[in-house]
Amino acid sequence: MADPDAYDDGFLGIPVPLPRPADGRAVRELTYPRFTVLLEPERRLALMTGVNIDGSSLLDLPRTGDWELDPRVPPAEQAGPAVYASNDLDRGHLVRRRDPGWGTPAQARRATEATFVYPNAAPQASGFNQSKELWLGLEDHVLAFADATDERVSVFTAPVLADDDPPYRGIRVPRRFVKVGAWATADGVLAAAGFVLDQSQLIDLSQGVLVVPQLGAFRTFQVPIADIEEIARIDLGPLVAADVLPEDAPADGTTVREEDAWRPLRAPEDVFLG
Repeated sequence: MADPDAYDDGFLGIPVPLPRPADGRAVRELTYPRFTVLLEPERRLALMTGVNIDGSSLLDLPRTGDWELDPRVPPAEQAGPAVYASNDLDRGHLVRRRDPGWGTPAQARRATEATFVYPNAAPQASGFNQSKELWLGLEDHVLAFADATDERVSVFTAPVLADDDPPYRGIRVPRRFVKVGAWATADGVLAAAGFVLDQSQLIDLSQGVLVVPQLGAFRTFQVPIADIEEIARIDLGPLVAADVLPEDAPADGTTVREEDAWRPLRAPEDVFLG
C-alpha cells in the first residue's frame, strides 16, 4: 500500500517515479502528507517536489499554518526565515498549499498545513502580475483538462538550482522555476506538460541587496520536458516521452536559442495539452 505521507508513484494508475538528480547530487528525501520534497543541503533549497492531487475531492479550506523549519533537517541546511526578512522576496510554495488538501476535512487540513515548511519554499520576487497568476493557476488548468479521468494529476515543481544563481544571505537565489503536470488519458496513457517561470528580470543583487524593478515581469513558458530535464539536471523518467507539446524543430535543420523554441504563455488558453 502506498504511504499516505509521501508522494505516491502509482497514483495515476501508471508508474511515475519521483524525479531524481541526474548528476549524482546528494539530497535529503523528506516526506509529508501526499507530497515529497528532495532537499539539496548544499543549496538549502528543494531540488524537486512531487505531489498527488485528486481534483474530484479537493476541499477549499481557510488558510491555516505557519512557516516552520523541518525538525528532521539541521537548520543550516534550510533556507529559513532570515532569507525572507525585510526584503521583496516571497516564501514561494513549491507544493501549493491547496494541492494535497483533499479527502476528509481532517486529512485535507493536515496536508495543507504541512506545506508551510521551509524545505517547500523558495525565494520568489514579490511582484504579483499576470504571468505569476498564470503560473499559480497552471495546475488548476491541467486538473480541469484531466476531468475525464477523475481529475487525478501528479505535479512536480522545483527551482532551477543553477551554478551561476546570484548569492544572497547565505543562499543563491534561483532565477527560474520548473513545473511538470502529469495525468492519465481516458485511454490509460501517460501524458505530461512542462512549464518554466523565469524571474531573472526581477532579481538584481548586484549591489548586495535585493532590488525588484518596478517594471520587471515574470515570464511563463510551456517548454519541452526534455529541456526541463536538461536545465534542472533532473531525471524525469517517463515524463519526457509523455510530453504533449509538439516538436517544432526548424525545417532547415538549424538550431535556435532555447527560449526561441519555448511557447510563451499569457493566459490559460495558450497552454497546449493535446
